[in-house]
Amino acid sequence: MKRKRSNLRPLADLVPPFLEKKGLARRVDLAAAVERWSELVGPQVASVTRAEGVSADGVLWVRVVSSAWAAELSLGAPRILAKLNDRREGRVREIRWTVGPLPPAETAVPSPED
Repeated sequence: MKRKRSNLRPLADLVPPFLEKKGLARRVDLAAAVERWSELVGPQVASVTRAEGVSADGVLWVRVVSSAWAAELSLGAPRILAKLNDRREGRVREIRWTVGPLPPAETAVPSPED
């Protein structure tokens, strides 16, 4: 019996062109800045901050534990922006600091076997 040739392609091959076509690739790339925040700023800054979101126009909102930290980080914002925008399509153009308590650190969800 002759097999039909399948037109199936891996989803990973289909998503990037779809995002480009719909104009969403830049937004997805911007959202990655939130996910990579801790990695980019290092453990000391990550321990007193949480990236909360990024707007469509490139404003990254970061919660900071104190106004002293917010002032310190504001001075280093150009360096942080350079790291955030390195090799990325979407551009974070500004960081806005919000002072307040940090949400609890994300914890891994236990597997059903645990």
